[in-house]
Amino acid sequence: MGWSAGTRRWRRAAAVALLAGTSGLAGCGLVGQGTFHADVPDVITVTSPDVSPKAVIGAAFTCYGRREFPGFHWSGAPTKATKSFAVILDDKAAPITPYIYWILFNISAQRTAIQPGEIPPGARQAHNSKGLIGYDAPCPTNAPHSYRLTVYALSRTLNLKSGAGLKATWTAIAQAAIARGTLYITANP
Repeated sequence: MGWSAGTRRWRRAAAVALLAGTSGLAGCGLVGQGTFHADVPDVITVTSPDVSPKAVIGAAFTCYGRREFPGFHWSGAPTKATKSFAVILDDKAAPITPYIYWILFNISAQRTAIQPGEIPPGARQAHNSKGLIGYDAPCPTNAPHSYRLTVYALSRTLNLKSGAGLKATWTAIAQAAIARGTLYITANP
């Protein structure tokens, strides 16, 4: 089938525009925005005593249990530049990509751990994809499912109130992120 030169140019321009628009989404762009810079170093190590050696969280941390978030620790953040931390639990493979289960921000720069279900003093929670403030426990059906728990070191505390909107909070975190680290976890139905 022979396309005219004008049609080929239009299709090529459309493909380039599509690639340019989606290239920011490849790393950590969330909420329909490619807002994270690719150069945010992945230098933070995140671990959890509530995650098995096979990266599985217990039922207590899902909709089948107490519905509280697991405890976790982090290390390796830039000590002098970090003014606060933020945490996001999301599912990049959800039908609405990604689905945000939890955003916790303005965590003190002196913290390196959060206990199960604990909101540290001064920390704030934002709306999640469900439209609620706080932790929306993962609820896998039919098969095990994977999630990401990412800790972000931020160059400032965020000027947002508790209960801030998902997109506004995500954008503020993306703009202030100077380092990150991710713990990949699986929950069973």
